[in-house]
Amino acid sequence: MHLAILTFDGFNELDSLIALGILNRIKRPDWRVSLMAPTPWVTSMNGVRLERQADLEDLAECTAVLVGSGRRTREIVQDEALMAQLAVLDPARQLIGAQCSGTLLLARLGLLDGVPGCTDLTTKPWVQEAGIEVLEQPFFARGNLATAGGCLASSYLAAWAIARLVGRDAAVEALHYVAPVGEKSDYVARALGNIDPYLSHQPLEVTASC
Repeated sequence: MHLAILTFDGFNELDSLIALGILNRIKRPDWRVSLMAPTPWVTSMNGVRLERQADLEDLAECTAVLVGSGRRTREIVQDEALMAQLAVLDPARQLIGAQCSGTLLLARLGLLDGVPGCTDLTTKPWVQEAGIEVLEQPFFARGNLATAGGCLASSYLAAWAIARLVGRDAAVEALHYVAPVGEKSDYVARALGNIDPYLSHQPLEVTASC
């Protein structure tokens, strides 16, 4: 299965790279995690230049897609050609999560109609202008859609994706590995406290694969 982290120019390194690191704690032959971008190279908000690992042609076939945030998200959602490429996202057959201003992108794609979301404080008014109720919490999921607010909440998105696709135990193991020494139990417990309410009685509905 292919998991993509959508990453655009001006991206926030914490959103894309923390998720990339945690998701890659899963070591299975059928598990592939890619930074996906519309251009061969993307430059972060702090000047870090990265080469994409996958292009948007693979987007529709991904099992899960996480949308990172960045300084240019408001420009991106005004790009009709790019948004048309992203319109293939389908929570009926894919896990879809968004981080901070990535929530605005999901809102503009119409994926959050009737679904509240989480985002960062800067993006909050723009998401509200798009007609989405913004929750004062770091993580929320409904079905195959999830959103997170705050850069370090990217670990919650990654753990949610792992729990849904591989199982809760695998998510615990991945979180435990990255948690600070001396704080591992507390860190994992806090993370699970945020995602567990959205895992109970939630069947795995994802069918797409690469």
